[in-house]
Amino acid sequence: MPKTPATANADNGAEFDISGLTGIEKTAILLLSLSEADAAQVLKNLEPKQVQKVGMAMAGMQNFAQEKVAAVHRVFLEEIQRFSSIGINSHDFVRKALTQALGEDKAGNLIDQIVMGSGATGLDSLKWMDARQVANIILNEHPQIQTIVLSYLEPDQAAQILSQFSERVRLDLTMRIANLEEVQPAALQELNDIMEKQFAGQAGAQAAKMGGLKAAADIMNYMDTGVESMLMEQIRDNDEELGQQIQDLMFVFENLSDVDDRGIQAILREVQQEVLMPALKGADDGLRNKLLGNMSKRQADMIRDDLEAMGPIRISDVETAQKEILAIARRLSDAGEIMLGGGGGDEFL
Repeated sequence: MPKTPATANADNGAEFDISGLTGIEKTAILLLSLSEADAAQVLKNLEPKQVQKVGMAMAGMQNFAQEKVAAVHRVFLEEIQRFSSIGINSHDFVRKALTQALGEDKAGNLIDQIVMGSGATGLDSLKWMDARQVANIILNEHPQIQTIVLSYLEPDQAAQILSQFSERVRLDLTMRIANLEEVQPAALQELNDIMEKQFAGQAGAQAAKMGGLKAAADIMNYMDTGVESMLMEQIRDNDEELGQQIQDLMFVFENLSDVDDRGIQAILREVQQEVLMPALKGADDGLRNKLLGNMSKRQADMIRDDLEAMGPIRISDVETAQKEILAIARRLSDAGEIMLGGGGGDEFL
């Protein structure tokens, strides 16, 4: 559910304000108020990381005031009426979170329905694993198999997995990803063979398109800045043209200057204040003014005053905040809600 300021009338006639709740928190409240079967139907359509976030929120929920639940229901009904259909893209961690929220028996049944009911293949089962687990699974596999795994997974998870390897292996795998174009059925079958038997699936008969320059750029976008810079330098040393092609496709914080005002406003609606402040602290004047110019005058003036009063801040905190905003921008772009400019601009017509 989107993070939309809203109030709702409580049973006693007073309005209950839920504007302080995030979309994840509203979703958790909604799911906890559904039956187990209905909640399972929703959760099994979410991506693994979405289930993890919602599961954490469910586990942490303590205030179940009826007024709050009713307010969330009302906002949900208002939102659903705006659309003709709802599109939702698309184990240990999720099980623990839901067990705390629902109890062991209910959580166990729910997880079984989500995971087993979704018919996860060998590749898809990796999405539910911790990055360190996946790295250990593919550690001794052929580099080409490692490349297929990383190309198949979401860029942020692939970046976390790559970070588990040595610099030399990171460089080799990133360049392999950039040069990968398609994967033959035999290679997919070999990959599925390394999975646990209960998660293994049947590979398709057609060559699968994956990898490529964009995949390498997307993965590098999610890496820590220090690791990303070192890896890019190493790629350039090995293949300057390849490095430049990857760089051109990467969307960095400064590229937000190329996003139109409507897109900037959509991004800002998703950014928490504690993330925005350090990100702005490290931004150049042009980008900072663009971001502040897409806020109300009162809000922009308050933030300017807070920035002036803010003391020194670690570069790592700035980079972390900026990457979090970039993740939001990429998510909105993937959903078709905004258009990102920058190096990848000629993808749009």
